[in-house]
Amino acid sequence: MLKPSTLAMILAGSRVDELNVLTYYRPKSAVPFGGFARVIDFPLSNLLHSGIEKVAILSQYRSFSLINHIGTGAAWDMVGRNRGVSILPPFKDNSDNEGHTDWYRGTADAVYKNLDFINYHKPEEILILSGDHIYKMNYQDIISYHHQKDADMTIGFVQVEKEKAHRFGIAEIDDEDGDTGGKVMAYWEKPDKPEADWASLTVLIFKPQILFKALHENQISKSYEFGKDIIPLLMEQGKRIYGYKYRGYWGYTGTIEEYWQANMDLLGDNSPIDMEAWGLRTNMEHRGISDAQPALLYEDAKVHNSLIYNGCMVEGTVRNSVLFPGVHIGKGAVVENSVLFFSNHIGENCCLNKVISDVNSAFGQGVCVGPEIGSDAVIITVVGWNNHVPAWTQIGEGATIYPNLHTEQWPLEVKPGEVLK
Repeated sequence: MLKPSTLAMILAGSRVDELNVLTYYRPKSAVPFGGFARVIDFPLSNLLHSGIEKVAILSQYRSFSLINHIGTGAAWDMVGRNRGVSILPPFKDNSDNEGHTDWYRGTADAVYKNLDFINYHKPEEILILSGDHIYKMNYQDIISYHHQKDADMTIGFVQVEKEKAHRFGIAEIDDEDGDTGGKVMAYWEKPDKPEADWASLTVLIFKPQILFKALHENQISKSYEFGKDIIPLLMEQGKRIYGYKYRGYWGYTGTIEEYWQANMDLLGDNSPIDMEAWGLRTNMEHRGISDAQPALLYEDAKVHNSLIYNGCMVEGTVRNSVLFPGVHIGKGAVVENSVLFFSNHIGENCCLNKVISDVNSAFGQGVCVGPEIGSDAVIITVVGWNNHVPAWTQIGEGATIYPNLHTEQWPLEVKPGEVLK
C-alpha cells in the first residue's frame, strides 16, 4: 500500500460561546446533530469518501466526548497500515521560553505545536479543516485544483449573503478559472464592512514548507490564528494563493439559531441535506445507538415531517422535529420545531416549541417550553443536559437553562430570555 500523500488535520478543540450550554461539557465538533450523528462526522465522512486516510484531530476543550466518539476511527474505515486517526491534545514539553504555554493558543498554534507529527509523515500537502461545518465535499477536487495552479495555498470558499459576510473570513477572487475558482486578490478576516461575499470554509491546503515557514514567523503574533494571521501574512508576501469555489450546501453552526436551522434543513421533501446519499458515517457504538430497539409509535401517536430514530417511544404528537435515540414523548404531549438529544423524556401533556434539549433531560407533566404552538417566533429555547424540569413549569421563549440544576433551583416560571443557572 502506498504511503498517503495528504495529511488532514481537523481543528476540533474549541468551545463556542454562542452555542452556550450545548458546549458546556463538550467541544463544538462533538455536538450531536441530525438525530444520530455528531458535527465532526461530516468532515470525517468527507475524508473517507475522498480517499484521505491519514487524519489528525487537534482537540483541547473537554475532549472526553470527542475522544469517546472517535474511538479507533473504525467507523470511518481509518484503521490499518498507513491510515488512521490520531487525536493530538495539548502537551507539556521541555520549553522554558518566557511566556510559553502548554495550551493551544489558536488554530495556527495548534498546528505549530504538532510540526513533529507532520514531519514524521512527510506529506506532499497538508489539508486543514474545521470540525464544525455541515457540508459534503470531495477534497480530491480542491487538491487537484491546488496542484493544477501550483498554489502555495488554496482555500475553499462559499458564497454568502452580504449582510452575513462580516462574520467570516472574506475574499475577493478573480475569474481566472470561472466557476471553479481563481486567484485570491484580497482577504479580510471578519471585516466590519465586507467588500466581497466569498466566505472561507476553513478548508485550507498548504505546501508543507510554505506552512512551516509561516507558522514559525507567526510566533511573534498574539493571536495565532489562520484567518487573522497566516492568510494575511502569506498575502503580504505575495504567495500564490488560490480560492476554490464551493457551490453545495453549507451549514454553519456558529450560533444556536444556525445550529437549529441546519437541523430543520434535514426535514421536508426537498431537504438540502441527505445524510444517506452523502454517505455520512458515525460511531454507532457511541451511546449504544446500534443496540437501541426500533422506534415505537403508540396508537394515538401523530408524527409529521420529523426524523425519529431507534429507541424512541412516541405517545403524543411530533411535528417538524428531530428526535435522537431514547427520546420518549408522553401521552398528550406536543413537540414542534424542536431538536431533542439522546434520552430526553417528555411527560404527559407537555408543550415544546422551538426547543433544543440536551441529553438525559426530563420534563414533568404539563411543562410548557418556548412560544405557543403555532407561533412564528424564531427565538430558540435551550435546555442543558441532565435537567429534571418540575411538573407544570413554564419556560419562556429564548430562555437558557444550564445543565444539572437541582430541583430547588427551579421556579414555577422562567421568563422569556432568562438565563437559569
